[in-house]
Amino acid sequence: MKHLAFFLLTALGLLTHVSGFEIPSNSKQCLVGVASGWDSSYVTLTLYERGMSGWKATGPSWKGRLGQNGLVWGKGLHPVPAGVKTKKEGDRRAPAGVFDLGGAWGYAPSIKKSPNLSYVQVTDRCLWYEDPSSPHYNMFRQIDHAPQTTAEKKAQMKQGDYAHSLKLFIAHNAYPNITPGDGSSIFFHIWRNGGGSATFGCTTMSEQNLKRLVSSVEPKKRPVYVLLPQAEYQQYKAAWKLP
Repeated sequence: MKHLAFFLLTALGLLTHVSGFEIPSNSKQCLVGVASGWDSSYVTLTLYERGMSGWKATGPSWKGRLGQNGLVWGKGLHPVPAGVKTKKEGDRRAPAGVFDLGGAWGYAPSIKKSPNLSYVQVTDRCLWYEDPSSPHYNMFRQIDHAPQTTAEKKAQMKQGDYAHSLKLFIAHNAYPNITPGDGSSIFFHIWRNGGGSATFGCTTMSEQNLKRLVSSVEPKKRPVYVLLPQAEYQQYKAAWKLP
C-alpha cells in the first residue's frame, strides 16, 4: 500500500506539474499547429490573437509539413511529461510543445514585417551550427571573414536552397538553455515540391503563407507557436489556456 500511495502521489505531482503550465499571460499572439498523431508529417496551422473576449482566429487555417517521422516532445516553454521521448539531433521529427518565436532570416535585402521583428539578410558569413560538439551549437553567428574551416563552411546558412530563402526561428532548445544533441536549427521555412516533401524537423508551408505569417508576427505581442498532435492538443487545451 505504501508503494501504491507513493506511486499515486508521484503521478499526481507530475500531472499537476504538466497541467499547471499555461500560455504566458503577456502572449497575445499564438500560432497553433495540430497534427493527426505523433507519426504524422502533416499539420494544420491557425494564427490566433488574444483580446478581452479570449482567443480569436485572425483568418482561415492553412496546411504545412513537419518532420519526416512526425513529432516528438521538444524543449520550449512547456513542461515535458515524464518518461516520454524527446527531440534529438537527426531524428527527423518536429519538436512538439509551446515555443517562443524568434527573428527572421532571408536572402532578400528586406521583407514585409513588423518594425519590431529582427531580420537578417543572409550572406555567406551567416552561420548556424548543427554540430552538437560545437560551442556554438544551435546558435546564429555572423563572422567577419569568408568561411575557412570545415565547421564554418558546413554551418553556412546560405546554401543556394530556395526553400530556406525566408525563415522564421522557432525557439526550440534555444539560447541560453541549449542542451547539446537535443535538436537544432528549427525554423518555419518554404516547403519543397509544393508540400510534397516532409522535413528534417522544421515546419514548412507555401511561400505565400510563410510571407503572410512573417508579416503578421508582432514581437510586442509575445508570439508563441503551439505544435501538438490532436489528442494532446485537446488534453492540454483548457489547462494551458490554448486557443
